Amino acid sequence: MPDRLSALDASFLYLEDQTTPMHVGGISIFRRPRAGFDYDGLVALIEQRLALVPRYRQKVVPVPGRLARPVWTDDPEFDVTYHVRRSALPKPGSDQQLHDLAARLMSRPLDHTRPLWETYLVEGLERNRIAVITKTHHAMVDGIGAVELGQVILDVSATPRPQPENLWMPQPEPSAAQLVLDAVTEVVQRPGELVENVRSAAFDAAATVQKVVGAVGGLISAARAAALPAPGSPLNVRISNQRRYSVARTRLEDYRAVRKVHGGTVNDVVLATVSGALRNWLLSRGEAVTSATTIRALVPLSVRDTDGDGSGSKVQAYLIDLPVGEPNPVVRLHQISHTMRGHKESGQSVAADTLVRVGGIAPPTLHALGARVASSFSQRIFNVVVTNVPGPQVPLYAVGARMTEMFPIVPLAKNQALSIGVTSYDGGVYFGLNADRDAMSDVDVVAGLVQESLEELVGTVAPQ
Repeated sequence: MPDRLSALDASFLYLEDQTTPMHVGGISIFRRPRAGFDYDGLVALIEQRLALVPRYRQKVVPVPGRLARPVWTDDPEFDVTYHVRRSALPKPGSDQQLHDLAARLMSRPLDHTRPLWETYLVEGLERNRIAVITKTHHAMVDGIGAVELGQVILDVSATPRPQPENLWMPQPEPSAAQLVLDAVTEVVQRPGELVENVRSAAFDAAATVQKVVGAVGGLISAARAAALPAPGSPLNVRISNQRRYSVARTRLEDYRAVRKVHGGTVNDVVLATVSGALRNWLLSRGEAVTSATTIRALVPLSVRDTDGDGSGSKVQAYLIDLPVGEPNPVVRLHQISHTMRGHKESGQSVAADTLVRVGGIAPPTLHALGARVASSFSQRIFNVVVTNVPGPQVPLYAVGARMTEMFPIVPLAKNQALSIGVTSYDGGVYFGLNADRDAMSDVDVVAGLVQESLEELVGTVAPQ
């Protein structure tokens, strides 16, 4: 019997529309090696390692009459060169041109008749660099064991690890009659499935949202723990189907220095940095900011200690009222640290098992988590998603090229004008700001303010 999509993953397909495509992405920057880094080499590497991510050669096939949820089947016409594409910037390509290209690519929904992913090799970037942009649908991120393509093409040295040869032979695609027979068999075994599937077939939004509600019950419980609903914010507006994208580059040692003097965790310093940036952005727009002004963030966190050996990792998500009304950066940090400690002590967080049900939490795909839980609740519960993923602190390579930077692209939920992804890698902390093109024409301002906010915190630390 074919592998059927879970109720939650099917919901993300049903809920997707032109303004909220449900894919997560990223930009990886590489230094071109002397031996070169070309399209053919990337295609060969991905083709060699697809055996490690079999889902990437499967497509979603609907059941006739929508008697049951869609199924995953091998794509008999799978063509790796359709999914791995080549693009180029006019030399010398700037970072801004790269970000504009990423925004355009992320604005387009994936083709649901093919495997739900795309990878772009972008050449022509100044300073002898190459970029790889990835897009992967949330339906592909189906649990804690999920592995993302970006994981398997990276190596810990410039010499690629050996891979055994694997001859892929697609399984025959089930016929329409077989899909119906399988669906009827499931209905006989589980009669309750029939009502659910009929409602989904009619695109009953309430039915699909209910699936999400069931999966994120821990989140809703955490929201009830907050005394008030999320405050009104210019971050929550009707959005278009076009995006803007910007980045900020910072250093992990700065966050550690601030934490060492003022206490808290690296995550607390990251959130204080975001708070300062959003405060100054509101002021730059002439918004009313008082001492009581807050912006509520949904913050899924890997709570592995980045200073430790990295041997243990678990995931929790918190609802944090960022104190953007507080002008003093150190007081903002202390308020956030106090709030985080209170969440941990009171249990007002989303349990790790809830997160597993919501989405994949393998490190490269943790950014998808915030977007998956955000789909139907952003206006009522929080204003912005901030995902923070500690990555490897050693250099990684692909096709012999060293990866120098990695920037996440977290998709927007309905009525959500900005999402912020944060990834640490090899001594750097990289912010990716994905925004609605119309509502956030000044997203570059926010990116610059992230760096200024961190500098303000670092300025409170006496030289050691």
